Amino acid sequence: MPLVIAGPIVRKVTSNLCYIWVVTSSDDAPSLTLSHDEAPIDGDRQSETICVGTHAFIHLLSFSASKPFDDSARVSYQLHFDNEEHQARWHKEQQALLYTGQSTLSFHFTETPKTILHGSCRKPHFHSDDALAQVDTLHEHAFGQKSSFPDLLLMTGDQIYADDVAGPMLKAIHSVIARLGLFHETLEGAVVSNTQELATHPHGYYEREQLLPQISTNTVLSSLFFGAKKKPVFTSVNAQNHLIGSAEIIAMYLLVWSDTLWAEITIDKDGIPDKYSATFDKENEALKGFVKQLPQVRRALAHIPTYMIFDDHDVTDDWNLTRGWEQEVYGNPLSKRMIGNALIGYLLCQGWGNAPKKVTALIEKVKQSTGEQGIAQHDEIIDDLLDFDQWHYRLDTTPPIEVLDTRTQRWRSESDMNKPSGLMDWEALCDFQHSIIGKESVIVVSAAPIYGVKVIEAIQKVFTFFGKALTVDAENWMAHKGTANVMLNIFRHYKTPPEFIILSGDVHYSFVYDVRLRFRRNSPHITQFTCSGLKNAFPDGLIKWLDRLNRILYRSKSPLNLFTRRRNMSVKAREPSMGYGELFNGCAIGVLKISHKNTDVQCKALLSNGKEVEFPTSKND
Repeated sequence: MPLVIAGPIVRKVTSNLCYIWVVTSSDDAPSLTLSHDEAPIDGDRQSETICVGTHAFIHLLSFSASKPFDDSARVSYQLHFDNEEHQARWHKEQQALLYTGQSTLSFHFTETPKTILHGSCRKPHFHSDDALAQVDTLHEHAFGQKSSFPDLLLMTGDQIYADDVAGPMLKAIHSVIARLGLFHETLEGAVVSNTQELATHPHGYYEREQLLPQISTNTVLSSLFFGAKKKPVFTSVNAQNHLIGSAEIIAMYLLVWSDTLWAEITIDKDGIPDKYSATFDKENEALKGFVKQLPQVRRALAHIPTYMIFDDHDVTDDWNLTRGWEQEVYGNPLSKRMIGNALIGYLLCQGWGNAPKKVTALIEKVKQSTGEQGIAQHDEIIDDLLDFDQWHYRLDTTPPIEVLDTRTQRWRSESDMNKPSGLMDWEALCDFQHSIIGKESVIVVSAAPIYGVKVIEAIQKVFTFFGKALTVDAENWMAHKGTANVMLNIFRHYKTPPEFIILSGDVHYSFVYDVRLRFRRNSPHITQFTCSGLKNAFPDGLIKWLDRLNRILYRSKSPLNLFTRRRNMSVKAREPSMGYGELFNGCAIGVLKISHKNTDVQCKALLSNGKEVEFPTSKND
């Protein structure tokens, strides 16, 4: 078994502090040392460890340097194990993570980032190459002195798909659980009494919707719609392999961040019903391509500060979309446990490295409650996670980067439990406004675009009117009147930063909007760069028609614009060098380049095949 089974991933980095996330198969926690030009860097080092299985230990290593790092200078880092045999094994294992001519892993920090990468929606069994692997290509060129290094990577949602899992991936997950001895758990109100039964249950593959919680239908219409007296609590249309246990969630993270465990995994069809055989083969073919690029992804993440924020698929589709959804899901012990397990996985594998001090209390409780038999206070920890409201965070760069939590601080509709909740409530929006007032410029990370494609929002509004918000994922900033008005008023406030950049994903296509306030000479310059997904895309034929309709119905002088909440704003799309009129559809990672000398904001999408799509500014801008 490899010593290091996932990572190291460079997480939060400041002028004199860095955090490294790593998972080992031994409880021998590594320590961290830093150097620059082969000279050791003085400072304090610490490590926090949480055991999630017999042979699985998640560590967050930190190093606090006594002096600030030199701006943009590469800082080398080494993992050191007390056990000499372990150290020798790691020295051999880390060779695959080094670039040509490099003898150590490294990162750099700058207070004024000029190149920021961002992307979202990385579904392993989507039939396309993984655009996240292009981060490795950029580093390879930079180490060859052909270009500068990207400064940081922002992953803006759906880093995993807990609700949309391929059959072969679920096979791999169960293999990892058994090999690492990841802790199982007992379940209340479920068909199975323990998660250990999931791997062998007759409905364990492609039929898990029969294991998931359901509720009694309360109307004749819903009974007719679902064809039975029960309807599913979870609304994902791909819930046939929905992850349930915390062990499954942890295994999923290990398999999407690292290639090490895949070498010993054999994918077979044991337990797969014959009618799903063709689907299994198709997914397995796509998954092979995903695994083939994992060494590049793992190497890249070991060399660049990386920050993450959840969206719905990190937990489940439509997570907290409506008040009615919340009542049904959190009122059932199994569905509540599933949401909680996904949040435990997010905490340990994503959230911990974003702002470690914010989650200290949560980490300490998980650490104290985890033993040889798994999590002892499972329900109490989940209650704490569901009450936690500090998932958002800020990077103190220039400009500062505000990463928004648009999932757990919802503005719930009081008039109708089936109307979409606002992505942020009044208190959260006020806190956000307070944090940016008076700044010269700011970068905001919002999983969902603040300025969406108007024709798509109009379609979602129609479905919402008929009580079908869940059918079309009506999760946009304009779907809730209160949230929309407060957010738009923030942009109109006279102390709003004059330079505003919004980075977003979620929608599975890419576009860039330049936004200005109408009838204002001193309008802030707002640039929204949406790039999605890393390994997912919108149905090509459908997006082509939606793009065409949007340009026809909502052209600049169209009277329909008067009926939108953004009627006092001029929203102008940058035409992509490839694609349709306004939208580009394809797997890509966004590359944002900022000039700190002027207001120039350059946006391009780096495709999974290595090609580039430019979003040039208009000559009139």
